[in-house]
Amino acid sequence: MRYILSFVSVVVIWSCSPSYLILNPVEDFDIERYMGKWYEIERLPNKFEEGLEDITAMYILRDDGYITVINEGRLIEDKSRVKQAKGKAWAPNPREPSKLKVSFVWPFSGDYWVLRVDPDYNYALVGDPTGKYLWILSRERKLDPEIVLELKNYASILGFSVENMISGQSY
Repeated sequence: MRYILSFVSVVVIWSCSPSYLILNPVEDFDIERYMGKWYEIERLPNKFEEGLEDITAMYILRDDGYITVINEGRLIEDKSRVKQAKGKAWAPNPREPSKLKVSFVWPFSGDYWVLRVDPDYNYALVGDPTGKYLWILSRERKLDPEIVLELKNYASILGFSVENMISGQSY
């Protein structure tokens, strides 16, 4: 009887623990080339960007190794207003600089993993291992629809629900 209860306990604990996607972040990632302004092309819906469009992210490498993050988005209901969030990011393991943590409210942080970036650092696919967050970013306001489709197909193979993605830009 004791063995059955132990087995049941293990099954319950295992079934209640969060599942994670198997992700392979960019291996030869150059954090300095990633710095600068990015436009959000598409994203999975999330609470902190709800009601926003024309969303951008600015990344600035600091002398202490941290990254200043400044996210901005225009309110859909009042296009004259911009909402801004400032935070910081860092690579917990310097040997894996594409696996970042980001925090906007200390001590809470989330995973921000660069899953794809083109050789010229003109567009990127970023997500987290829970599959809850996903972004397609570009240095320009618009990105070739073929590239967007390619990134979404790749993200879908990884297990992201790309059918739920929404635009981060107004056109």
